[in-house]
Amino acid sequence: MSIDEIQEEIIDEFSMFEDWEERYQYMIDLGKELPLIDDQYKTESNIIKGCQSKVWVHAEMKDDKVEFTADSDAIITKGIIAILIRVFSNQHPKDIIDADTSFIDKIGLKEHLSPTRANGLVSMVKQLKMYAIAYQTQLN
Repeated sequence: MSIDEIQEEIIDEFSMFEDWEERYQYMIDLGKELPLIDDQYKTESNIIKGCQSKVWVHAEMKDDKVEFTADSDAIITKGIIAILIRVFSNQHPKDIIDADTSFIDKIGLKEHLSPTRANGLVSMVKQLKMYAIAYQTQLN
């Protein structure tokens, strides 16, 4: 699936819920399904700066696509990174770099997060795109 198709799928899923209580629960459930980062990658260098919670992200290039794994010590944050990884993992670096992330606003995520969590969300997106830029540079 393309990044846009995955984003549309997420928008559809979030639109099924009546209120934000249900959406938070859904994000927590998504976090529980997150493909966990190997303990060897839970290092200081893999922590996303700008997040109030600890969020570790590891990226690897496989068959010209970036594969992400992650974890967090906070359940909501783990749900947020799970959504982002679902969108960006197993995609070509250029597609990740060029991706529009307006789906975040369409599901109302940023406006329902505390300011510090919203900043962390922006930091997560930036970090995932930075990995993609690094891998794209290797491909060129």
